[in-house]
Amino acid sequence: MFKVPEKYRITENHQLASNSSYGNNGAFLIKYETYEVYCIASDGGGWEHVSVSYSTTKIPSWNMMCFIKNMFWDEEDCVIQFHPPKSEYVNCHPTVLHLWRKVGTNIETPPKIFV
Repeated sequence: MFKVPEKYRITENHQLASNSSYGNNGAFLIKYETYEVYCIASDGGGWEHVSVSYSTTKIPSWNMMCFIKNMFWDEEDCVIQFHPPKSEYVNCHPTVLHLWRKVGTNIETPPKIFV
């Protein structure tokens, strides 16, 4: 289930400041190890989405993405980082990664033995 960590919501002095009346939409600043991780969450258009960044020069690690995934979704929810066809790339910020889940859809995963 998609949810936002309200205690990390940015509520003032920011262009994306919001409050709980915005539901699952807003900007969040989350402490991970020694880093401040900036996340933008949304749930419109049939998709749940969280963008994740912490540096202008470094890409979030797998462990950081797992931590953020579990902040916004339940541990047993499956979410995706897409690798679309090159003709559909959108890369406005090269150090931002994205987590996605289509609302009302169970994402099929390969059998564990294949990994």
